[in-house]
Amino acid sequence: TLCFATVDLSERTYSEWKEMYQKACTSMQNRETKIEDAANLIEKDLVLLGATAVEDKLQEQVPETIAALIKADINVWVLTGDKQETAINIGYSSRLISHGTPLLILNEPSLDGLRELLHRHTAELGEALGKSNNNVCLVVDGQSLKFALSHELRREFLQLCISCKSVICCRVSPMQKAEVVDLVTSNTKSVTLAIGDGANDVAMIQKAHVGVGISGVEGLQAACASDYSIAQFRFLLKLLFVHGSWNYSRLCELILYSFYKNICLYVMELWFAIYSGWSGQILFERWTIGLYNVLFTAAPPLAMGILDQICSANTMLHYPRLYSHKGFQFDVKLFWVWIINALFHSVLLFWLPMYAVKNDIIWSSGKEGGYLVLGNMVYTYVVVTVCMKAGLHMNYWTWLTHLAIWGSIIAWFLLIVLYSRFWPTLPFGQVMAGMDKMLFTSPVFWFGIVLIPLAVLVTDICIIAFKSTVFKTLSESVRESEIRKTDPHSVMDETKNSCFWRYILLLRKPSYWCSQSTWNVDERQRSY
Repeated sequence: TLCFATVDLSERTYSEWKEMYQKACTSMQNRETKIEDAANLIEKDLVLLGATAVEDKLQEQVPETIAALIKADINVWVLTGDKQETAINIGYSSRLISHGTPLLILNEPSLDGLRELLHRHTAELGEALGKSNNNVCLVVDGQSLKFALSHELRREFLQLCISCKSVICCRVSPMQKAEVVDLVTSNTKSVTLAIGDGANDVAMIQKAHVGVGISGVEGLQAACASDYSIAQFRFLLKLLFVHGSWNYSRLCELILYSFYKNICLYVMELWFAIYSGWSGQILFERWTIGLYNVLFTAAPPLAMGILDQICSANTMLHYPRLYSHKGFQFDVKLFWVWIINALFHSVLLFWLPMYAVKNDIIWSSGKEGGYLVLGNMVYTYVVVTVCMKAGLHMNYWTWLTHLAIWGSIIAWFLLIVLYSRFWPTLPFGQVMAGMDKMLFTSPVFWFGIVLIPLAVLVTDICIIAFKSTVFKTLSESVRESEIRKTDPHSVMDETKNSCFWRYILLLRKPSYWCSQSTWNVDERQRSY
């Protein structure tokens, strides 16, 4: 803010003042004090002409972006160098604070005063302390923050912060911004994201788990120091709600599936070693073992990690609640569920073919095959089962997805045909000579290629069907509405187990639904 004023001076008065001002500017001692004294001599009896102010508008759609982040159960903290009044006004204009929201202001110049104020605020919260759903905003200035981040008050200050819906830290230095982010990152299990557009935000961006820099008029320092760079603040929604949700789901499924498909094949060597009396003989041909991850099961995880989507981008942006309802959380329990499932599948994929060829007769002519015929039969069933397993966990199908799954199965059959004809033209693959004729002329092989993958995956199909019907998640309900091309808004208010609990209530108290409800018959049927 600048003020403009004027005063009438005689030429003699101005000349005397100018000489004094020049001496003050060239003084070797106490120069700043002398310049200020000289300025005070002339800056009096002024007539105010007006004032100017620089308008610093919020970027486009900042209020809508922050409102969407709050709807997605994301705690938004503002760390700014502005003064307290300006910071609070920014909170209101950006919809971080709603009118009527209580403000807890920490503005104490001493350690003891801040300690007493923290004790009073924590006592007022009572049982709500430590719960983030309190509709309260905490405002703290830089001087109080210096004491709050000390060892004595650090833990109590953090408890108060996480008990508030939003936090505004004003008059803070770049180092204090980084200390606040580090406080949350080091002492909670939360994942922190810091976003800024200036050089004073670099330390904060680098301290957070995820740093986002906005490239703009304040330079590219923040963008260069960040993990992700965006042009405007509103693009944060697409970064989190669309790409963040998609890639979280993709990476989780990709990691779990990668462990699954390798356990299914390679653990079979253990089962074969038990069957062969620990002879050291391998069940599969060496080149087929090497090409398993390179060719035959490489495309499904790529399709899963690149193309899969929970819901469409427009739906993810329109309904922020989907961000906090991704469908599942990657943890140790889920990891071991997949590992145990893979071990169970490997047992079935080995011992079911073993039972099918227990008499060694797999042709109508009475001929028998060797161990390598069994190995290629098992290998075929593994490739088919693993590719179909990927299809069960795909949420979004395109022609590339179909190509990845069915193309991987077809690639194995093509390799059998080609590899069986390499020898004697090429000096390798002697053990695979004629393998295609042996497999493709066996009724047992074709009978097993239909029944064995189905028998292995029937448990998975039933579990997925039961979970998607009874314990349907919000994202699954919205995805179904997209497939049916209906409005997803009707399912947004449903809880995770709504269908299950409605079914229980219907069994326990059928008279309640008939006598107490004011709905008509069609509405009751839709609710079930």
